[in-house]
Amino acid sequence: MKFFVDTADMAEIRDLAETGLLDGVTTNPSLVAKTGRPFLDVIAEICEIVPGPVSAEVAATDHETMLAEGRKLAKIAGNVAVKVPLTRDGLKTCRVLADEGTMVNVTLCFSAAQAILAAKAGAAFISPFVGRLDDIGESGMGLIADICEIYRNYPHFETEVLVASVRGPQHVVEAARLGADVATVPPAVLRQLFLHPLTDKGLAAFLADWQKTGQSILGDKSAEAAE
Repeated sequence: MKFFVDTADMAEIRDLAETGLLDGVTTNPSLVAKTGRPFLDVIAEICEIVPGPVSAEVAATDHETMLAEGRKLAKIAGNVAVKVPLTRDGLKTCRVLADEGTMVNVTLCFSAAQAILAAKAGAAFISPFVGRLDDIGESGMGLIADICEIYRNYPHFETEVLVASVRGPQHVVEAARLGADVATVPPAVLRQLFLHPLTDKGLAAFLADWQKTGQSILGDKSAEAAE
């Protein structure tokens, strides 16, 4: 499974990229607005930090303007994935951009029927929002299961299932179990994946035992420096 981080915070992106576990970044107008910086500048800088796909969303809702915006965003860097909404005009735009060789992330997916249309439109990624479905009493992970099952029936579909609106580690684990290709997560959730109380407890015990030996794997640094 690929891990994307859902943020436009440059410090967070740099920090997580240094782990070597980050495969891409997703942004949206709300996340970029929080930076207070020009939209195009933010996307360009993220693309320099992360070599994987960087989703940049159009702001228009009609096909012609979406297409113009998408083409401009695609020129920023080769790893830009233009993000369009799952609407009639959004999918029409997706088809054109995909035919031109641009990665497209179709966002705001809430049904398997919508996911089928996105795949037929040539989307590189489909972004079902699992947390938002959970919020209204529907099963977000149930939708992921449906989409993954449907896509497996049609090998010519090249669209990757990108699980979005992730609220916690369990969403990530369940998405991986179901075979989703990508999970895009807030920085805090990605960091939670590292954590388990038994890991902390075990490490503390190992370190305590090691200290009792009085040894150092690196040896006496002062002695080495003198030599």
